[in-house]
Amino acid sequence: MKAWNFTTDAFLGDEKQAAWLNAMRRLCLPINNISKTDHFYGAVSCIVSPLGIEFARVDAEPLEISGQYPKQEEAIWLTLLLEGQACLKSGEQDIVLLPGDIIYGPTDVDATLKFTSRFRQLFIKVPHIAINPRLLSPLSLSLGYLSGASGINHVLSGMLKSLAEVMDDINDDDLRPLELALTELLLTCIVEQNTSLSVSRAANIRADNLHRICQTIESLLGDPELTSKNVAEKHGISLRYLQKLFTLANKTFSNYVRIRRLERCRADLVSPLFAQISITEICFRWGFNSSAYFSRSFRDVYGTSPREYRRKNSPPAHEA
Repeated sequence: MKAWNFTTDAFLGDEKQAAWLNAMRRLCLPINNISKTDHFYGAVSCIVSPLGIEFARVDAEPLEISGQYPKQEEAIWLTLLLEGQACLKSGEQDIVLLPGDIIYGPTDVDATLKFTSRFRQLFIKVPHIAINPRLLSPLSLSLGYLSGASGINHVLSGMLKSLAEVMDDINDDDLRPLELALTELLLTCIVEQNTSLSVSRAANIRADNLHRICQTIESLLGDPELTSKNVAEKHGISLRYLQKLFTLANKTFSNYVRIRRLERCRADLVSPLFAQISITEICFRWGFNSSAYFSRSFRDVYGTSPREYRRKNSPPAHEA
């Protein structure tokens, strides 16, 4: 696990703001309208999980995060307001955020988040390889708002709030189940709440259908006989319609299944629960029927072999 911390208390006078802007660049957050004072305060506590998910707890004086930060990888970001007052501006819409509320969007979206008081937030950035294969619908391509007041949104908000409270005492073993829980809960909140700021009714219907199909696929990933025809029959839809849903999301059924299986294998490779299970057993466990094909696919997606990935992320030796 990578971790770093920052505070403006280590700097004097006008050096505080320059140092703060550098820290925000490290998080790829474009800052505007920073408070002009020699007493400016800001602090960051940041950790990066084994799958590359970045969690940053940010405390600061009033400021504005606005625009885009071009030099960063494709990812989904979300932020939970923990304390203070903030307003999300998107187009002609203004949404007042309360503590517990969550906003999200892709890294290439242009939006403004204005903090009007001293605040604390949890900022999370999820690499596309960890979540985009699940966010297949147009819902994933726009800015969104999730009220943390009730329902499944409240569950996600509560989990993230608890994480923010214990970030300084957490380790890789603690983060691994959180990675999976975060991606699953975020997907469910986005699809079920339908609170995206710019999604049509037709897109919501497709998103709901695709979400239910993906849930079925998830439950059958370990079956090597999983096919698009079988899934279509389970949902009472035509194979052509199923294929159209994936095509509209710029995906294919087979590639989606392959990526989800690879993600499950990758999680198992670094999980202490499966430390004594061989790489071959893990790949068969998630529906691959050829260890050679699994190894090639893993390298194509992650740039390294399953054996090397396990060695780097799990200190104890393993047998393949």
